[in-house]
Amino acid sequence: MSLVVQKYGGSSVADADAIKRVARRVAETHRAGNQVVVAVSAMGDTTDDLIDLSRKVSGSEHPREMDILLTAGERISMSLLAMAVRDLGVGAQSFTGPQAGVITTGAHGRARIIDVAPGRLRATLDAGEVAIVAGFQGLNQETQDVQTLGRGGSDTTAVALAAALGADVCEIYTDVDGVFSADPRIVPSARKLAHITYEEMLDMAASGAKVLMPRCVEYARRFNVPIHVRSSFSGLEGTWVVGETEGDTMEDPIIAGVAHDRSEAKITVIGVPDVPGSAARLFEAVAHADVNIDMIVQNVSAVATGVTDISFTLPMASVAEARAAIEADRPLIGYTELVSDDAIGKISLIGAGMRSNSGVSARFFAALRDAGVNIEMISTSDIRISVVTRAESVDTAVRAVHTAFGLDSLQGEAIIYGGSGR
Repeated sequence: MSLVVQKYGGSSVADADAIKRVARRVAETHRAGNQVVVAVSAMGDTTDDLIDLSRKVSGSEHPREMDILLTAGERISMSLLAMAVRDLGVGAQSFTGPQAGVITTGAHGRARIIDVAPGRLRATLDAGEVAIVAGFQGLNQETQDVQTLGRGGSDTTAVALAAALGADVCEIYTDVDGVFSADPRIVPSARKLAHITYEEMLDMAASGAKVLMPRCVEYARRFNVPIHVRSSFSGLEGTWVVGETEGDTMEDPIIAGVAHDRSEAKITVIGVPDVPGSAARLFEAVAHADVNIDMIVQNVSAVATGVTDISFTLPMASVAEARAAIEADRPLIGYTELVSDDAIGKISLIGAGMRSNSGVSARFFAALRDAGVNIEMISTSDIRISVVTRAESVDTAVRAVHTAFGLDSLQGEAIIYGGSGR
């Protein structure tokens, strides 16, 4: 008997018919002799609708109340799915995140899972029933408040449950057939990957691939939880996200895929004194504002003036906080001007094969040159090359690089069943 954790996203449980379809799959998995735990997201656009409603009611920030409000979406999904599964003759019980033993810490809206105490889930499984858990939420034991994990938190919930229960696999169901070599909405000829390593998937996710969130992949890597990304709209085999030793790495392609991200902005701090400690003071100010930074570039110092410019990218939603923090510390940092730009996009080439193959960078930059794409920033690691360009050039750049590395599929266009890939 295997223990299977399944996660269904918002598009998979978007309406009554979708919930019944998911219930049939859950029941089939259970009848095949498996113990089944299910983590569910809110139905369709429920979370966005609740956020919009809160803004109509109040123009102020209410983090605690927002978490209580937003967890309602997943509670609706879990109870409806439990009803549908029970109607198929399979026992099922639904649980909120706190009832399932998901323990969190940190701030409201972006809490982190620190432990899972799955006693009630094990009892349900031992009784021969399916356990259905509301994703995206947990309980802060210090405050006894419910907290949400941020967007994509249901993926993290599912992997955390799988790790705590010692599951054989964590199946992440979405509206595409797996992880693709590029976003099939931009590159219809993108090919589905049979498997990808945790390391490659982490870089793909961090670089903008929406099918999995970085925290989910990091959790899976830490506890060695195999993830199977597949579609809830078909019965096709999906993509396995595993450790490097689990695949036939001798046959792995050099490049796993091309990712892109339009959600970042760029801040340039002009006229920073080129002396020891200037960069530290700048980024300490940003860190105090709790802003995550992605790429950083410092220009060559102007010898005559003794100053330099520093540019960095960050989530677009964090620009206001970062600017305020930097401006507050302007006397300490000593810069002359602060410029922000939200009309940028990031393109990343990811592949573990880069480590042992020369010429990857040359081919990457040649493809961008031939496509007429101008580069503003460059960042590299041993398995990734990322560049920042104008937002309007992102689609062109992704297609050009995808083709240059021979990633286009010969099997026809990828199928997108609905929703946004989550």
